[in-house]
Amino acid sequence: MAKRVGVDKWLFFITLTLVVVGLAMVFSASAVMAEARYGSPYTFLGKQALWALLGVGAMFVTMRYDYRRYNSKRFVYFMLGVAVVLLLVVFAMPGSHATHRWIRFGGFFTFQPSEIAKPVLALYLAWFLHTRLNAMRDFKHTLLPALVPSVVLIGLVVKEPDLGTAIVLFAMTCLVLVLAGMEWRYLFGTLAAVAPILAAFLFLVPWRRARMMVFLNPEADPQGAGFHINQSLIAVGTGGWAGRGYMEGVQKLFYLPEPHTDFIFANIAEELGFLGAAFLLGLFVMLGWRGLRAVFLLRDPFARLLAFGITITILIQAFFNMSVVVALLPTKGIPLPMISSGGTSLCIMLASIGILLNLTREID
Repeated sequence: MAKRVGVDKWLFFITLTLVVVGLAMVFSASAVMAEARYGSPYTFLGKQALWALLGVGAMFVTMRYDYRRYNSKRFVYFMLGVAVVLLLVVFAMPGSHATHRWIRFGGFFTFQPSEIAKPVLALYLAWFLHTRLNAMRDFKHTLLPALVPSVVLIGLVVKEPDLGTAIVLFAMTCLVLVLAGMEWRYLFGTLAAVAPILAAFLFLVPWRRARMMVFLNPEADPQGAGFHINQSLIAVGTGGWAGRGYMEGVQKLFYLPEPHTDFIFANIAEELGFLGAAFLLGLFVMLGWRGLRAVFLLRDPFARLLAFGITITILIQAFFNMSVVVALLPTKGIPLPMISSGGTSLCIMLASIGILLNLTREID
């Protein structure tokens, strides 16, 4: 058994720094909007702070909970069942903007089940694959059973519809399978099979097709489908090296849509400039480094795969969010981990990092 040396302090403090930065930027990005909508500039900050407290509490719990207890067929299938049931329940809830993504409890509390699907899928893949590392060529008995729960969860998320989260789940699944030893021919075969399905989702739905066209030419419809990305690019461009100053951003004044959620990185770039954006990017790079370091130093295959699934999910989300903001990828509703306003995402992400911190105790 590996010697316990305590949690990774770098990872712990990087995580807390991201949470603090997120709270500060959520307040900056949402204060004017909150004042206009609810009569108080602190509405979104208050909600996010409450979720942050719950999330940090959850992180401390999972950080101290022995990860080996997750390595149980009963526990894994229980969590899969919970995730599937919650993803089905959303369709019984009133929709919002033609989507069914949230379970609402009154007017204050909402829960987004697709967020819990991320760590649950990472857990399932780690549990199922860690005893089959020498059988990764066996499609029928290894790869197919690994993919079935992935397809179910991804399919339910797509149905909501939430294509962004579905892409995160798919990318994480592929990368975990590759780390476990899946042959490249299976990966390329999977990508070839998924490509036409993804193309159909992107181009057969009118509003998604419009987003793709705008991605190729943002100036084609600056007041319509291209409004989001053009306002985002204006925010990033006007920030310069040092930014306009904290709380001094202009694009959040009802120009930039969702400045406290999907496009919060644009607000950061405008107010804190290239230096602030680079600092935030550096925090995610360091978090990824500490997580991947654990992956390669851990001896337990289950721990390695679980650590990789959690780490890579965070990195995929951060990459997609930042890439959308600077027009490197089409607009997609993926939050910036621990930064964007969103209680479910923040709380579950912190609980997941708590698991990762617990895993780092096992490093020699």
